[in-house]
Amino acid sequence: MVGDSYKPAQEVHSTNPWWRVMCLTGVDYFSTLGYQPGIAALAAGALSPIATLILVLVTLFGALPMYRRVAQESPHGNGSISMLGHLLEGWWNKLLILALLGFLATDFVITITLSAADASAHIIENPFAPHWLNHPVLITLVLVALLGAIFLMGFREAIGVAVLLVVAYLALNVVVVVVGFQQLVQQPHLIPDWARLLSINYADPLAVTVAALLVFPRLALGLSGFETGVAVMPQVKGDPGDNPGYPQGRIRNTQKLLTTAALIMSVLLVTTSLITILLIPAQAFQSGGEANGRALAYLAHRYLGNVFGTVYDISTILILWFAGASAMAGLLNIVPRYLPRFGMAPEWAGATRPLTLVFTLICFVVTLIFRASVDAQASAYATGVLVVMTSAAVAVTLSAHRKGQRTAAVAFAFIGVILLYTLVVNVAERPEGLQIATVFIASILVVSFLSRLYRALELRVEKVQLDPLAEHFLRDGVSEVRLIAHHRQHGAAYEYSQKERRIRQETHLPEDESVLFVEVGVVDASEFSGVLKVRGVEVGEHRILRTESSAVPNAIAALGLYLRERTGKAPHIYFEWGERSPLQAALRFVLFGEGDVPTVTREILRRAEPNPELRPATHVGGR
Repeated sequence: MVGDSYKPAQEVHSTNPWWRVMCLTGVDYFSTLGYQPGIAALAAGALSPIATLILVLVTLFGALPMYRRVAQESPHGNGSISMLGHLLEGWWNKLLILALLGFLATDFVITITLSAADASAHIIENPFAPHWLNHPVLITLVLVALLGAIFLMGFREAIGVAVLLVVAYLALNVVVVVVGFQQLVQQPHLIPDWARLLSINYADPLAVTVAALLVFPRLALGLSGFETGVAVMPQVKGDPGDNPGYPQGRIRNTQKLLTTAALIMSVLLVTTSLITILLIPAQAFQSGGEANGRALAYLAHRYLGNVFGTVYDISTILILWFAGASAMAGLLNIVPRYLPRFGMAPEWAGATRPLTLVFTLICFVVTLIFRASVDAQASAYATGVLVVMTSAAVAVTLSAHRKGQRTAAVAFAFIGVILLYTLVVNVAERPEGLQIATVFIASILVVSFLSRLYRALELRVEKVQLDPLAEHFLRDGVSEVRLIAHHRQHGAAYEYSQKERRIRQETHLPEDESVLFVEVGVVDASEFSGVLKVRGVEVGEHRILRTESSAVPNAIAALGLYLRERTGKAPHIYFEWGERSPLQAALRFVLFGEGDVPTVTREILRRAEPNPELRPATHVGGR
């Protein structure tokens, strides 16, 4: 098993039965019924039910198995992006993760603006709504502002509210579906008329299937919700004896959550696409039409009366608003979970209110750009969803391949190809989603890079851990710690003897003073911080403290300060000058964690300890 190599600092202790947590994810997933049937009818026309059936097959036999595996291998709620990040290494991995975060941010932002726009459509089209409310952009902006205001006051997701909303909303949709099928029974000519229309436009069933496959990507909104399902895993109650590192009960219950949600949504997608395409005139789906963005609400009003229809509208408005709240919570969760690993300040990352203002402003801009149109935002939403799901397919494929599970790897790769095809078609037809994601990606990259530069001279070490032999070195009659920074070449005894001899000559270190060598290997310079695990090593008569970090100077400085606390005396650290130019050294430090080690180490120590008397001393020799 892979498991999460990164776990949140504090897991959610308040857990709930999986079906209650399903309702929390359902405010996002199930709320798409508010606009999905109308978008499907507008995009695919008479092919909508068949294209929706293909969407359901992709959901049940593609996305569901894929995310069941994500739940198995990332049980702490970090999701597929984190899983992919731990399967790849280096700067290219970090850039990929930042790009995926841009698409995920697009997904969440468009969830807020599209849901608010669809809620506005339900308000405006309600027969009891006054005419002065007929301003979709203004109402959408008000709903987004209200959402931001709630978060500024300290909004916390309430699973109880989510359960109430989802149960009520699903129950009302079931009523609409049952009444819709009753209408189909009472009007038996509708299904043969629809079949005749298909036969006129397409030569045979194969042609119908091919045409449906071609338009299926436009219905990709129905795939949303899976990433949210694995993100809330820490809230799912597991078994009493679950291993915190790999909670099998939580994994099993999350898989139940994903499966149940997919089955419920699949049934509703197929049935609602059928009744909407057969019972609603085609012109009603067009922009400005009564069914545009609210196909099921149109049926509720038409066949169940305005009172029931209004109840349905209110339920839809509330769940769409709560879907926006779920997305805002997701945005506020992305920053502290991922970006500190790329060098962005934890203090800034935890500033919820400023972030809420920023995201609310972004939602305002997106709403104005798309003029609060549900149809115009559908493709942008689908782009974000599909990129994240495609990356999940890559993650599970790589995981299965590395474990030697060839059949699973091939199956997941095939799912990835389907998702990639769907993504390419969406981007080619409607590039707005890619354009918005590009803005997010560029912003994240610029802010992350500038923040990393600003914080480059921090210690960047969470804590220092010494193994038993390293501890022995410090206890073995060492009155004053003297460290020689060394870059290992071959690791032979003569190498250390030569280095010690040069340092003693160039820095006038007395012969009777014992020394410890310190070696820092850079394993992944793209990481920003971590735990410094120090191992004691003996090579001949030489004693070495060996560790790995993302940056050599920061690790040496952190070790020096740690040893000062341990021994009560500031250690002495000895270096040799490098041969590279200052510019080359600076670039190597930023990109590869090395560079001008003596100068940078001294500066890090100066910033960390203002008192020169308490600061570890640095000595530099060499010509």
